[in-house]
Amino acid sequence: MGKPTGFLDYRRNLPEDREPEERIKDWSEFHTHFDLKSLRTQGARCMDCGVPFCHAGMAIGRTSIGCPLNNLIPEWNDLVYNGNMEEAYRRLSLTSNFPEFTGRVCPALCEGSCTAGMNGDPVTVKNIECHIIDNAWENGYVKPRIPKTRKGKTVAVVGSGPSGLACADTLNQMGYSVTVFEKSDRPGGLLMYGIPNMKLDKSVVNRRVKLMEEEGIVFKCGVEIGRDYPADKLDDDFDAVVLCIGAGNPRPLQAEGANLNGIYYAVDFLAANTKSLLDSNLTDGMNISAKDKNVIVVGGGDTGTDCVGTCIRHGCKSVTQLEIMSEASEGRRPDNPWPEWPRIKKTDYGQEEAICLYGKDPREYLTTITKIDGNEYGNVQTVHTVNVEWVTTPSGALAPRPIKGTEKERPCDLILIAMGFLGPVQNIANQLGMETDARSNYKAAEKNHKTSVRGIFAAGDCRRGQSLVVWAIREGREAADAVDKYLSK
Repeated sequence: MGKPTGFLDYRRNLPEDREPEERIKDWSEFHTHFDLKSLRTQGARCMDCGVPFCHAGMAIGRTSIGCPLNNLIPEWNDLVYNGNMEEAYRRLSLTSNFPEFTGRVCPALCEGSCTAGMNGDPVTVKNIECHIIDNAWENGYVKPRIPKTRKGKTVAVVGSGPSGLACADTLNQMGYSVTVFEKSDRPGGLLMYGIPNMKLDKSVVNRRVKLMEEEGIVFKCGVEIGRDYPADKLDDDFDAVVLCIGAGNPRPLQAEGANLNGIYYAVDFLAANTKSLLDSNLTDGMNISAKDKNVIVVGGGDTGTDCVGTCIRHGCKSVTQLEIMSEASEGRRPDNPWPEWPRIKKTDYGQEEAICLYGKDPREYLTTITKIDGNEYGNVQTVHTVNVEWVTTPSGALAPRPIKGTEKERPCDLILIAMGFLGPVQNIANQLGMETDARSNYKAAEKNHKTSVRGIFAAGDCRRGQSLVVWAIREGREAADAVDKYLSK
């Protein structure tokens, strides 16, 4: 490393986000970049450790160690420290198809396993990654890579989320002719309609898609496989098919009154908002507005946070985020040692904005909805909640138990359900006669991604269950390799 003692000489530092009171007035990204001098200082903190766990890319049980893409993090940190931004981009692009996506929305598994973070603060890997790729776009380093030869074989990729895009990009570079089918009107899947603009500006997605089109990939939007295009017809029209449709079945809210008006799944709420924003800057009235409403978000994860931030930008009257789990600790617990991903409390942008606007954190832990009352028009009016404690059942499982005396009634005009997903839609599997696993995911082995139907592969959330963008990209790359081996026989 250019600065072996950098982790001792310099403190971890990140560029200041735009102030909450400023950023809630628009839909622009709230993160900023350092100047190159400050970025080089942060790159210098990479400590030339003997075993760099940051790019291990391992899944152990329900936890992760290091970057699933096996990014060559110490190498491009060193290049940044030495001011060689173009070569840093070259090294980054060897393992990562879309660093502009992961550099914005990934929780940075790499930083959780950074050796410098064992007894101190980890290197700012995510911020450096984002700066490298944004600098590369600005300086013209990112150019179309058009394959010199084609293999004469065709592959259909169903879904244009992170796994589908990664699979299509990798296959295209191998020389296959790739067609991507997307049910929405724009490519990008989760990246386009599942993540709000202030966290991932859609111009960033469009820029990458345009480049992929220039490289020869065909996108067919507004085509839902299984409805507009029979799934079994894909097998006839293409030499191989990769299903990357994500986990599209949201977990429902089990409470009396859950069928009232004014209750939406978070994915529908966020998608409608982004589409209206892109189509008309929210003037067409096609979004689900939280303006002047008391909002309750059910779910404490990233999607719930995105709902909080979106509602605040609409001008909601109040927003509360209910989480049935307990509040995470401020630091690592003994059962969560380094280099595992740290399961600690994180106050994200949505909570920061709510604290700024309303003077308190919107999250309430160990709380669940028991009943929802409506008015005479069938609209949500009151939500009944109760606090819970987690107890061990006779079977040994943990379950929430209501605590008597903690019942509460809350005024509410809009409920957003952000409780995760149960698996992919099943019409494609049914049409293909394809096996699913016990969780209703498309059954396909890790690494080879082969389903029970010859020539059909599955990758991303539809195979592994709801997960992270970075894992979806890895799965897309792995599926591409599996397709190449299958078609090269």
